[in-house]
Amino acid sequence: MDIDFTSWLGMALRLLHVITGICWIGSSFYFIWLDNSLKSPNDEKDVKDGVKGELWAVHGGGFYHKKKYQVAPAHMPEDLHWFKWEAYFTWVSGFLLLALIYYFGASQMLVDTSKMDLDPAEATLLGLTAIAGGWLAYDFLCQSELGRDNVKFGIVWYLLLVAAAYFLNQVFTDRGAFIHVGAIIGTVMAANVFIIIIPNQKKVVASLLAGESPDPRLGLKAKQRSLHNNYMTLPVLLIMIGNHYPMMFGHEYNWLILAGMGAVAFLIRHFFNLKHKGIVNYIYPGAGVALFLVIMFLSAYHQTGPKAGKGEIQASDVEIRQMITENCVMCHSDTPTHASLDVAPNGVMFDKMDEIKKYADKIHQQAVATEAMPIGNETGMTAEQREKLGIWIKTLKAKE
Repeated sequence: MDIDFTSWLGMALRLLHVITGICWIGSSFYFIWLDNSLKSPNDEKDVKDGVKGELWAVHGGGFYHKKKYQVAPAHMPEDLHWFKWEAYFTWVSGFLLLALIYYFGASQMLVDTSKMDLDPAEATLLGLTAIAGGWLAYDFLCQSELGRDNVKFGIVWYLLLVAAAYFLNQVFTDRGAFIHVGAIIGTVMAANVFIIIIPNQKKVVASLLAGESPDPRLGLKAKQRSLHNNYMTLPVLLIMIGNHYPMMFGHEYNWLILAGMGAVAFLIRHFFNLKHKGIVNYIYPGAGVALFLVIMFLSAYHQTGPKAGKGEIQASDVEIRQMITENCVMCHSDTPTHASLDVAPNGVMFDKMDEIKKYADKIHQQAVATEAMPIGNETGMTAEQREKLGIWIKTLKAKE
């Protein structure tokens, strides 16, 4: 019995990451919606008890009455529900997945010698430093004078993330750079829960149990971090999805595309947060859609790869098959020879000419238009080879 334990472990971690991520993001979206939708209480007793707002809701055939206190109730309830484990398991599963794919496979997935000649250990250390440094920079900004103004803070934090995307793209593979920006954001979000939000809530609970009045600043600080997390959820999802689309990560200006798409995510999230408060402003989603279209057209206008069809270089089927064998078949084969692979990625194989022609469009996107493959260009595929491949594919499509 031959079991590919690495692949099964990767699938299990990815499944856990997705499931717990859905739970975490769902609770974040729900509680921000709830907080923005609260109405002032009508009951005088609630006002005297310190209730700040209330909300009636119906779901699944049942009615629910929710209340939020200015700081905390007068007495500690017997059964208090905490929302933290989904955040912790999302981060842990994500970090393990990052280690499995990008750190243990650093020579292929993280190191790009054409950018910086790092050995796998150096690349891994640099990635971990970037993640830790991201949290330290974020937390410093939150605790500084700038942290008192969410708008100014948001602008500075956004610019720091853009700078991180640019820097990481100068040293890592395109995919490696993208995923580390996502890891920085995800780590900040999880650390907010683990270091600020939950400890502050525990301090409030401890004050109630001791018969003391809780410090309202604890709740305000936790709420601010929770709001930050809410705005960072869509960029994290964007990176998770975008890491599978070479027109995003494989572009010469991929860091700028990521910055633009991050702005799109902010505009969409901000629209819904305002809408929950009863403020409907379609300028935000309109601007988000417009910016998305601008990014799409500009990225297509300025591709990294050579413009197939403009050169005079021609290539025969024999040359193309030899080129694919030298640069792609080490991974994309029914018997991969690459040290980190036991099966072809996504089941895509180029052992036969019919298979090469079948995946011609994807080969063009990955190897010509974006130069995303081979990963880190570890085979040393030349610009002339890419141009030949592009012209051959264009000619092939013209005959169909």
